Amino acid sequence: MKILNDPIYGFITVPNAQVLALIDHSWFQRLRYIKQLGLGHLVYPGALHTRFHHALGAMHLMGEAIATLRGKGHPITDEEAQGAAIAVLLHDIGHGPFSHALEHSLVEGISHEAVSALVMDALNTEFNGALDLGIRIFRDQYPKRFLHQLVSGQLDVDRIDYLNRDSFYTGVSEGVIGGERIIKMLQVVDDKLVVEEKAIYSIEKFLVARRLMYWQVYLHKTVVACEMMLVEALHRAKHLAMRGTALFASPALLRFLSTDHDQDAFRDRSVLADFLKLDDHDVMGAVKVWCDHPDKVLARLATDLVARHNLHIRLQDEPWGGDRIAELKRRVATHLGIDIVDADRFVLTGSIVNNAYDPAKDRIELLYKDGTLRDIAEASDNLGIAALSKPVEKWYLAWPRWVWE
Repeated sequence: MKILNDPIYGFITVPNAQVLALIDHSWFQRLRYIKQLGLGHLVYPGALHTRFHHALGAMHLMGEAIATLRGKGHPITDEEAQGAAIAVLLHDIGHGPFSHALEHSLVEGISHEAVSALVMDALNTEFNGALDLGIRIFRDQYPKRFLHQLVSGQLDVDRIDYLNRDSFYTGVSEGVIGGERIIKMLQVVDDKLVVEEKAIYSIEKFLVARRLMYWQVYLHKTVVACEMMLVEALHRAKHLAMRGTALFASPALLRFLSTDHDQDAFRDRSVLADFLKLDDHDVMGAVKVWCDHPDKVLARLATDLVARHNLHIRLQDEPWGGDRIAELKRRVATHLGIDIVDADRFVLTGSIVNNAYDPAKDRIELLYKDGTLRDIAEASDNLGIAALSKPVEKWYLAWPRWVWE
């Protein structure tokens, strides 16, 4: 057994040599260099933790959840426990640089979950089929569906870990949840993961914490503005690279900038292999060099990002008017001496959605002593919980501070 020191849980244990071999693999080690919160550290300086941290924490919580369910009489074999641990350990292995921030910038039409599944398949070949059960659990193809819900569901160990971990590193105390109590209250009814009735207040706090963490961290308007600047810089770099303009980048990054890659392209093993060479360092190393690129648009986007001259951004409950957007674009084009079309890279509008609980996808149900089940939104006497089951959409408008305060 291997013991690791984690700032959230203290000492955590790697369950066996097979799991340790996966952790030691270069594709998993790459997660050390991908930040969990993208550019969140530009708002919260302590938010420098990585996907590597998070994956290990989720693996630890999976072990705790399995132990709880076994203690309540649910038969879970050692092979199933290891499969669940592998599934959650590798659930984020397909993330690209800066996690969600660049998910659809370097590649199109493929999610990090889909890339993770492809990586698992490749690792399974390398490990001679040892990941078969874990992959079936990850893809929800295993008869004991509650194991998949522990990996990916409304109340999975992934969410329990990242809420407490992100709260710890950002210092946003509103994200702290009673994760240990929630896990101790887990139950299984008809192959479905549920929670004992006495955990109702812990679940309420969990849902409120998700809503608050989205507004205060994940969808914080300055974080959104900085991440959009990085996205636009990459879009501009790709625009130039695909037209033959010389561009500094690592070989792997240059491959994705100079050629379109969608889900079908990943059938080529070399595409997947090059994607798995990318991390935050590839992108920021290139962005720093692009500050001096002769293209005015790319150079300004890169310079503003590196210097943290982030876009000014405002939110409202309805779409922004076209006249104001057009005026801002005109000012940008005049200021930089660029075409009005290129000003689109600096004046950005769209919407962000906060959906803390989506019962349409998967429900959180409370188990009462008489054996009945009730959805948390119906069972809670906290009127805010029912409201949390409805998405909130806000529209943003972002523009450079050097144009118009």
